[in-house]
Amino acid sequence: MGSELTNSNLFVKRDRLCTICRGTKNLCHRERCPVLVKYYSRMRSQPLTDRTDISGSSPPGVFVGRYGYPRVDIGPLVPPFHGETSEMDLPEFWLGKSIDEIVDFRTQLIRGKYPVTVDSVDVSDRVVEYTRDMALSREPAEVEVFFTKKPSGRIVLSDSIQPYGPSAPLKKLDLGTLKIDRRMDRAYSDTDLRSVDAILDLYEHDVYISKIQRAFSVGAFGLGENRRFVPTRWSITAVDDTIGKDLREEVKKYPPIDEYRLYETWELDNRWEVLLLPRTWIYELVEAWYPETAWNPFGKDIAIISSHEHYQGRSTYAEIGGCFYAARLAVCEKLRGERRQAGAVILRETHPGYIMPVGVWNVRENVRNALRKEPKTFGTLKDALFYISTRLDIKMDTWIRNSEVLKDCMYQTRLEDYGVGQAWS
Repeated sequence: MGSELTNSNLFVKRDRLCTICRGTKNLCHRERCPVLVKYYSRMRSQPLTDRTDISGSSPPGVFVGRYGYPRVDIGPLVPPFHGETSEMDLPEFWLGKSIDEIVDFRTQLIRGKYPVTVDSVDVSDRVVEYTRDMALSREPAEVEVFFTKKPSGRIVLSDSIQPYGPSAPLKKLDLGTLKIDRRMDRAYSDTDLRSVDAILDLYEHDVYISKIQRAFSVGAFGLGENRRFVPTRWSITAVDDTIGKDLREEVKKYPPIDEYRLYETWELDNRWEVLLLPRTWIYELVEAWYPETAWNPFGKDIAIISSHEHYQGRSTYAEIGGCFYAARLAVCEKLRGERRQAGAVILRETHPGYIMPVGVWNVRENVRNALRKEPKTFGTLKDALFYISTRLDIKMDTWIRNSEVLKDCMYQTRLEDYGVGQAWS
């Protein structure tokens, strides 16, 4: 981000503030994010229950807050009904659903809040133990929660996490019989296994990424003395980043593809164009937000922001946030599956139908979805970009101007980009 976000010239970049901040960095210095306030006012946050106790089938879902860190709130996410609720906390299955559908079923999840310090994962405490057990479960959990007051408050919307409904301080938590996922239990029981190794092992054993993120957030992995609760929004990006980095390093061992490939998908009024380039690894995500979209609701012009990395990766957190790591994971999955290497540029054009944020899963799953389809192939970058210009509304010269990787591919040659000394050369 650099100097463009310093207080002295913050007003100059006001049209891009929301796309960079996304309600988490307080770049406008207001007490509450005006974007999220606007969304909350559109939604009916009526109580789902008029009681201080709720019985229901948790997907299972748990949540670890970040406010007050290192003292945070943990607890379950529970709907006030019983049944098969697994899909309510599995974003891997949400493609094709509308924003209204996603918000409707997610906001039925009521959050219990129980204060703990982040290093108290192994204390003898029923709420702590049951919350962890829920995160390790492979099926919905029958839960009864008792609150100190009736659940209330705003529905939570974020670009990082999935929506959820009202909350209340948790007094007591009762849990029915659970079926613990044996893969998760092995990682939890091995207190000599590093968290990175646990994450990668579970991923290789086909555990859904959202489930790994959930278990990581409750301190289920890592060396015994180092285990901590991790705020949910941090755990999502940490797991995406960990898996993506590992896949990326494997991908670098393979030969580059020999053509330009373009994959695309259009969902939730987002247009995704994923361009793979016949060269060694380089990667970029470029997002363009139209006025009246989730992170450009007050602007009069299209707001464009991008983050990229060269062959060796990056040492600073991506300006674009967790979306950068979610999309990178999806690209590396595709390349690892083919045992090939490539550069990648993802162009995301977000139109006014995307009225509220629904979580970073939206990026990972849509890029995955695009890469499952048959690509258009081209012999030259010029041909590929011309085709993209027929699919997106924003002019191609605007995309190029905002893309470090496209400019690099068109105007510069770097010796290190050709993988000198790699195993495939």
